[in-house]
Amino acid sequence: MSTKNDAVKSLKGRVKKVLFENILPFWLEYSIDNEQGGFWGRVANEGVPVKNAPKGLILNTRILWTFSALYKKYADPVFLDFAKRAYQYTMEKFWDKEYGGMLWLLDYRGNILDDKKKMYGQAFTVYALTEYYKITGDAQVLQKAIEIFRLMEEHNYDNKYTGYLETSNRDWSLAEDMRLSEKDLNEKKSMNTHLHIMEAYTNLYGVWRDDYLKKQLKQIVIDFYEHIWDDATGHLKSFFDEDWSPQSGTVSFGHDIEASWLLMEALDMLGADKLRQKGEDVSVRLVNSTIKEGMTPKCGIYKEKTEEGLLLAVTEWWQQAEAAVGFCNAYRLTNDSTYLEFLEKSWRFIEENMVDWKYGEWFYEVNSKGVPNLNNYKVSEWKGPYHNIRACLELISRL
Repeated sequence: MSTKNDAVKSLKGRVKKVLFENILPFWLEYSIDNEQGGFWGRVANEGVPVKNAPKGLILNTRILWTFSALYKKYADPVFLDFAKRAYQYTMEKFWDKEYGGMLWLLDYRGNILDDKKKMYGQAFTVYALTEYYKITGDAQVLQKAIEIFRLMEEHNYDNKYTGYLETSNRDWSLAEDMRLSEKDLNEKKSMNTHLHIMEAYTNLYGVWRDDYLKKQLKQIVIDFYEHIWDDATGHLKSFFDEDWSPQSGTVSFGHDIEASWLLMEALDMLGADKLRQKGEDVSVRLVNSTIKEGMTPKCGIYKEKTEEGLLLAVTEWWQQAEAAVGFCNAYRLTNDSTYLEFLEKSWRFIEENMVDWKYGEWFYEVNSKGVPNLNNYKVSEWKGPYHNIRACLELISRL
């Protein structure tokens, strides 16, 4: 037993080292935009900002969530300052004062570039505001999170088929182009958006025990079981039309293993005994499918498997972070030490391949030969501190 305890203690120390000596110094030194306010929209590999880069809602809300979570755990005033800065910029610039809700993309000066209301972005704002409320106790912050939740429910919840329609225009009329990003399909519903609405509503329900919120969170879990989870393959389906008919056969291993632990968090919050047993089974099967089909020889997680069954043989930073938490969660659910071994191998892969020990932070992606793509930014609209810092916080807590 002492050998296992020693291994866990050692791993916990390595996780702390990556958090405090690799990831955080990069954000504390290179992310703040003292010229236009808030944070730089993009920062290159060596820490050089792209000063005229656009500023995305997802990056800013992820910074807000991350530094709120860091302050909650470590009470370092530097983390509180970062969270305050992210909150102020997000609400001053991204909040739509005309129609309510969050705008998607701004230019480097804070002017609107894309005014769509994407449910993915609304969800991340709810998630982040809730976390900020936990450290400030500011009732206005909670009320803003609730206001966005109600806008989502009023305008984008599908009362006929359940689930959430991906995207609205600025005035909350449904958009013709529903895509989250250029690489996504133009479909009415997606696994990715529902996963993060579930994550956001779980966090909100932790501080606001509203019956309707609970009902909607429970319905998202049911939709996962009935529509998004594929019992035949052990994976999640990615895109759907309005009545939940699947529109893609692509497998995203990172979302599979991220969902494996976010689903359990939702069920823990709901205390839903009848739903929980199935949740544990789905959770473990998602991890097993990722191990079987989506793992590199060195225990990294591949980007995805195409509809044709081809593996995209690159490893991106976020799948590795989510895999580490997924393995830890599977160990907690099963007490099977095999998952602990996968966790250790996963973290070693991160240390040896994803972490940039020279300049700080993690590389965006690494090819099958272990060579990082230095053309991808360390900070961008899609690459924030949330996946890897959250993984560190989760592992420190769980280990």
